[in-house]
Amino acid sequence: MKGRNMTRWRDPAKDPRQEPKSNLITAEGAERLRGILDHLSRVKRPALSTKVGEAAALGDRSENADYTYNKKELNRVIARIRYLTKRLDELQVVDRLPADTGKVFFGAFVTLEDEEGEEMRIRLVGHDETDTTKRWISVDAPLAKALLGRALDDEVTVAAPGGESTYVITEIDYRDPQA
Repeated sequence: MKGRNMTRWRDPAKDPRQEPKSNLITAEGAERLRGILDHLSRVKRPALSTKVGEAAALGDRSENADYTYNKKELNRVIARIRYLTKRLDELQVVDRLPADTGKVFFGAFVTLEDEEGEEMRIRLVGHDETDTTKRWISVDAPLAKALLGRALDDEVTVAAPGGESTYVITEIDYRDPQA
């Protein structure tokens, strides 16, 4: 049987998607998720409900593209609201600095230098707030796991798809969550 719903079988014990994700999030990340949830609940869902009602009033729903599209979009928004509500209840907001700011912990901005001397600045954040454009990586990522607990001038080796990469920690910085 072939079809778009068929997927390759993966051993659950070895599947990286089955690894438990940390439930940590920064205070600004939690606030952003609450803002998205509020927008979806107060603005997007009522507007889509109105559109679905207007399209349904036009008659035959089986050939009504406006009704079908808006109904699917409404169901997607409801699912997202349900997910965000549940996820926000699970998350643990980290709203204070670690006791030792000289080491890499959750929420740290870390500047790394590779073998060629190029610098890269990353931030260790929760799974829900990763952003590749800002270079915010999940605390569950292999690079982040290798960095946790390390101090300034420590050398870190990480297995990457292209081979092992070695970095030196040149700067560790934290933003004060209370500021």
